Amino acid sequence: MLAKTYDDQDPTGWWLSEKLDGVRAIWTGREFISRNGNVFAAPAEFTDGLPETALDGELWLGRGRFQETVSRIKKSGSDWSGITFQVFDAPDAAGGFEDRLIAAGLAVADAPFAEVVPHRICAGKDDMFAEFRSLARDSAEGLMLRAAGSAYSRSRSSNLLKLKSDRTEEAEIIGIESGKGRLKGKVGALVLRWNGETFRCGAGMTDDDRESPPSVGEFATFKYRGLTDSGLPRFPTFICARNYE
Repeated sequence: MLAKTYDDQDPTGWWLSEKLDGVRAIWTGREFISRNGNVFAAPAEFTDGLPETALDGELWLGRGRFQETVSRIKKSGSDWSGITFQVFDAPDAAGGFEDRLIAAGLAVADAPFAEVVPHRICAGKDDMFAEFRSLARDSAEGLMLRAAGSAYSRSRSSNLLKLKSDRTEEAEIIGIESGKGRLKGKVGALVLRWNGETFRCGAGMTDDDRESPPSVGEFATFKYRGLTDSGLPRFPTFICARNYE
């Protein structure tokens, strides 16, 4: 189930939860898989206590540690210490969202590295934006809103909304520019193509990214703050290569 962007809907009576900057994963009852069906090879001790039923959630290391999370989970045999499975739905459980959230809590009761994401009912727009500002001050990525009583949908749904300060998109990598000065011998920027526009993106890249960059033809996730008059992203910042899903 994928979220739509919040667009001034009345959130009264919706469920609020923090938008985590982790890696989306489904626990199938046997293994973790990505949105595209790729397997995340979790250590046996991490999956101990997880149920034989499906759970939807995120593999999460903490706020602001998305790239580190990706780096760890996409390599077989890597260190998963500190990572938790944050669960926000049980897709195959009966009933509306509230029933499935209860089912998810019962399902992970004996799992040491899994827990249900806290949710609370929203009292209205003022309440929602106050919660959003509070999370932003604590460096959280944003806020999720879930319609009360809603069904689980294996698609993008208007019953699940996201509210973020930065916008996040994916763009095709069509070129790699060499760095200069301190970055000589490394990658200076990626050349990205998005919505028919081409632009450079170097901000946000770590030294590891610059020494071992993603390949032309792959896709990169980037964040930005609105668009220029010519339709280009303002302050594009590289997050990661979208090669782990």
